[in-house]
Amino acid sequence: MTQTEATDRRDASAKAQTLIEALPYFQRYAGRSFVVKYGGNAMGDDDAAREFAEDVVLLKAVGINPVVVHGGGPQIGAMLEKLGVETRFVDGLRVTDKATAEVAEMVLSGAINKAIVGSIARAGGKAVGLSGKDGNLVTARKVERTTKDPESNIEKVLDLGFVGEPSAIDTTIIETATAAGMIPVIAPIGSGEDGHTYNINADTMAGALAAALGAARLLLLTDVDGVLDKDGKLLTDLNPADIARLREDGTISGGMIPKLETCVSAVEAGCEAAVVLDGRVPHAMLLEFFTARGAGTLISAP
Repeated sequence: MTQTEATDRRDASAKAQTLIEALPYFQRYAGRSFVVKYGGNAMGDDDAAREFAEDVVLLKAVGINPVVVHGGGPQIGAMLEKLGVETRFVDGLRVTDKATAEVAEMVLSGAINKAIVGSIARAGGKAVGLSGKDGNLVTARKVERTTKDPESNIEKVLDLGFVGEPSAIDTTIIETATAAGMIPVIAPIGSGEDGHTYNINADTMAGALAAALGAARLLLLTDVDGVLDKDGKLLTDLNPADIARLREDGTISGGMIPKLETCVSAVEAGCEAAVVLDGRVPHAMLLEFFTARGAGTLISAP
């Protein structure tokens, strides 16, 4: 046997061992739904987008039903600037007036949604692009936020315009698509009972869908390893009580707070577990789902 043949045999053996390690996870999750929130830096990187699509197609191929929910904040901002639509912020939150809502829907349901559908097709899968408007998937209500006046210390209501959150979900269209072998790719847009179109935070949308589907996993792809302790070490397993304690002592702060609130809400409402992990790591989803080591922070009920 030549050195090349020996190397090839070792490589093949390693691949076989990887598949054997993954087998229990294939069996455990077969027929279950995984809701994946996809966005951030990965959406602007061709290699990362290709790897993400390959991961999603592999999940479908082994009998899992992936549901992709995508964001697009930077792309919306760029289009608003290009079109000369003024963006206004209140307490760091974008105010979505009618013009902004129309641009958000155009970008999210149009360019971004179809780009992801195309990536999945090139990876050998079949995807269908949807928004919360399709099939009455998501009924939205206006988000209500308050802030304290720094001078009077009186709470006042912030009007963020057409920013919404899910109030009701009908998963029929997702179940129909997955049963037909399709991968739903969903833009975070919903219709309100008032007839208006609402832009919904993609994490919030993904969490609500994961709960409604009774998903095995909600996966939030981020640009950090997961939840870190005060020494910068990854916390691999948390429950809602742990998260409350870490938030109280300041370990969890900033943008991680709303992400973990979404995870806790989803887990408490019917999703088996949620995972926060670094979407920049090649094939991070597969490492998390199909290896004993995992790759991020798992949030589950105690």
